[in-house]
Amino acid sequence: MFIDTSAFGALADENDDHHQDAIAILDRLVEVGYGQFTSNTVVVESHALIVSGIGINAGLRFLSEVEASRIARVRVRPADEQAALEILFRYDDKDFSFADATSFALMRRLGITLAFTFDSHFAQMGFIIATAENV
Repeated sequence: MFIDTSAFGALADENDDHHQDAIAILDRLVEVGYGQFTSNTVVVESHALIVSGIGINAGLRFLSEVEASRIARVRVRPADEQAALEILFRYDDKDFSFADATSFALMRRLGITLAFTFDSHFAQMGFIIATAENV
């Protein structure tokens, strides 16, 4: 299971529209014992989102929680960045971010098909978006 920025943001922000869903999905992930992965670029993007949205302390709390968690942080490789660029130029009718495209490339490389995200771009690329019911 790949964890995206939108999931981290929803978990961190009690005012996020997806906060309760994110908690339910996370609880289910822990219950079922899914392996959890994210990338270094998602951690950077998530930290920036959390700091700008709810403050420095929340950003530091996020980093501490990721550090203490069992989430495997996979570094984006140069080949992933190249694959991300190819995705962006191939699907130029989509508004994927470069961070999204690196996530797609990394997920493909690792054979991960399930994403903990509230970003519909993952479904557009053929990934399964996790819900509390399908985890």
